[in-house]
Amino acid sequence: MHSNARHPSMFTSAPGVAALLLCLAAVTGCKQPHGADVVASVNGKAIGRSDLDRAFADAQRNKQDPQPETEEQGKSDRLTLLRSLIDGEIIQQRAAKMNLVATNDEVDARLTEIKSHSTEEQFTSDLKASGRTLDQLREAVRKQITLDKLLNKEINSKINVSDAEVSSYFNAHKVEFNLIEDKIHLAQIVVTSQPAPQTGTANLQGSKATTDADARKKIASLKAQLDSGADFAAIAANYSEDPQFAPNGGDMGFIAASQLRQDSLVFEAVSKLKAGENTAILPIVPPGARQPAGYAIYRLIAREAAGQRDLSNPAVQQSIRDQLRSTREQLLKGAYLEIVRDQAKVDNYYAEEIFKAGSAQ
Repeated sequence: MHSNARHPSMFTSAPGVAALLLCLAAVTGCKQPHGADVVASVNGKAIGRSDLDRAFADAQRNKQDPQPETEEQGKSDRLTLLRSLIDGEIIQQRAAKMNLVATNDEVDARLTEIKSHSTEEQFTSDLKASGRTLDQLREAVRKQITLDKLLNKEINSKINVSDAEVSSYFNAHKVEFNLIEDKIHLAQIVVTSQPAPQTGTANLQGSKATTDADARKKIASLKAQLDSGADFAAIAANYSEDPQFAPNGGDMGFIAASQLRQDSLVFEAVSKLKAGENTAILPIVPPGARQPAGYAIYRLIAREAAGQRDLSNPAVQQSIRDQLRSTREQLLKGAYLEIVRDQAKVDNYYAEEIFKAGSAQ
């Protein structure tokens, strides 16, 4: 049951955020002081053209359906990526000022966790195929941990959802908790032979299988780890190739029984499970296709019977609390990013370059 729903999360890769301050030479007459190898600077720290080129190459490689681009579209994509690099540098500098940069011990611990889900040989092979060096992976992990520490201190620690707020939300949205049919709470691990976006900074699935045989080999390896007691959410977060759910440990949320029945193979397999059990490896066969596009393993987390659920249900309380907290987090993150942007000195030389070239035509 491979859904295409996506829930974007700010401060992860920050796609599509508003442009930061632009240095428009055509208007102000400012000059680029750092040479052609620098595309932007944040508080005097340069972002190299090589960094932008690498980000662009990664984006192109990870497109599921890459299409030939015009020169203008390529430049537009690079501008968007550069905004993300600028935002990331602003956040990292903010964290450094607050002494929240991840320590070597924290990075080592996270890498050990990542490596625990595969053999050393598989890890080395995945890392090589992803186009990263171990130092580059360490840096990506360091930045992610640093980001998490900053957000926990500046935002998450300041969010409190009271019992009164939970009760008020339930009373205003009671109909949402009246299930007209049974729902099934699932998680999934997906492996395909098709290009797929990265699911996180510490995820090595960019080295993913490129043939059906490799995909079957990879999913079999993951299934063996699960059968040996490995944590489903950790395996999904590190190796599942579904960018929508992998960051949440493969959690797909509750799915209506009628929707799940549309995929009879998945429905039949899940119907035999008890909460906490996993299916066998199931093929993902697109409508009209003869060959699988990939393979999946599903985990049954819980079932919810049809009918009105009330506020005394712990699952209802937690669901409301999580929703209110998530909404508040997104609002505060957006406001926080705007604040730290305003406090930063940003020069976007690449934007200046494009503007000057376009206005001269």
